[in-house]
Amino acid sequence: MYSKELTKGTLQPIILKLISESDKMYGYEITQCVKELTLGKIDISEGALYPILHRLEADGILTTEKVFIGKRVRKYYSITESGKKVAIDVSSELNDFIQTLSLIFKPKAVAK
Repeated sequence: MYSKELTKGTLQPIILKLISESDKMYGYEITQCVKELTLGKIDISEGALYPILHRLEADGILTTEKVFIGKRVRKYYSITESGKKVAIDVSSELNDFIQTLSLIFKPKAVAK
């Protein structure tokens, strides 16, 4: 599993990417999807997830819908139209950042 320091800056882009590719998702579903897609290497805690979801909702990037499942209420998050553009921009920026990091971290060619 990667350290929290390493993954911290990527959580919002990860969350936006997953929700933008789905009709709607709830918190636990997001954490399990990330864990599954990354083969357990990225584990998003509730303490990290929900502040991001609440901020994105407050910023108008996500909307919520409460669904009653028996006696429990499940809060689903969906991306807004303006949020779709934000998700694309954030994904593009992150991909560019990854390419830039590869300039520093790629193995150096061995001179012969």
